[in-house]
Amino acid sequence: MPGDRVMDFLAPQTDWLDIRYCAEDDDDTFYRELTDAEVIWHVLRPISGADLAKAPRLRLLHKLGAGVNTIDVDSATARGIAVANMPGANAASVAEGTVLLILAALRRLPQLDQATRAGAGWPTDPTLGETVRDVGGCTVGLIGYGNIAKRVERIVVAMGTPPSDVVHTSTRDDGHPGWRNLHDLLAISDIVSLHLPLTERTAGMLDRDALSRMKPGAVLVNTSRGPIVDEGALVDALRSGQLAAAGLDVFAEEPVRDGNPLLGLHNVVLTPHVTWYTADTMRRYLELAVDNCARLRDGRDLANLVNQVHG
Repeated sequence: MPGDRVMDFLAPQTDWLDIRYCAEDDDDTFYRELTDAEVIWHVLRPISGADLAKAPRLRLLHKLGAGVNTIDVDSATARGIAVANMPGANAASVAEGTVLLILAALRRLPQLDQATRAGAGWPTDPTLGETVRDVGGCTVGLIGYGNIAKRVERIVVAMGTPPSDVVHTSTRDDGHPGWRNLHDLLAISDIVSLHLPLTERTAGMLDRDALSRMKPGAVLVNTSRGPIVDEGALVDALRSGQLAAAGLDVFAEEPVRDGNPLLGLHNVVLTPHVTWYTADTMRRYLELAVDNCARLRDGRDLANLVNQVHG
């Protein structure tokens, strides 16, 4: 069940909106409720064509977030089910979460936290003074340049990074003085942060060759989608010291399973796909979700559709 804030926000809508809740891993409840569901508010659990075939009344599949890679949009469209998302609604939270991971990785927070808890006393590692960096002294490379990346840019500039030292790449040269092609961005950036949707083009974009082109001792942060990075190649780069550290909120397989070698690396900061998950983002999500349900009820055009359905 959601927390009190969510319940309080939704309480005024319960006279017309019958909301049922299901944990991401509770298939029994999911399939039981799916039969009568007219709307799904979707977070992480993948929604397949086989799932949609069991939802005869479904009219709207609304992603609480931007990326719809976990939804079979083609199957939904074929069944006349509208699919919508919430572009920009989580941008502030993910941008702050990105900077959190940048700082934690750059300042070697996990190792220092563990050493302090173990009673190690003052740090004796002489490499701290040689490898730990200020954000303001780094070149920051943003792969993707949408709402989240632009917010990250504003934050790191406010922290002292000269605007000329924040570079980005996108599908094509956008005319911005900070634009670089991917190879050049990887070669010059002390921090590389990913802000891309998962598509056929971006899957595996940071493969072994791309990671080898990164500046030695750089930090990689990924708060977009796990399969954009070759995890095996990343593990090797972190073990060899080619990369100093990584901050990861997303993974090739989610949730992360025991035995993933990333879990055993001391120079990786990990969070379970939650940089978006704040009370502020949840409020924005709920406002948009309730609004689209009201539009559906009233026969008005739905907002933020990612497909076109007829009838």
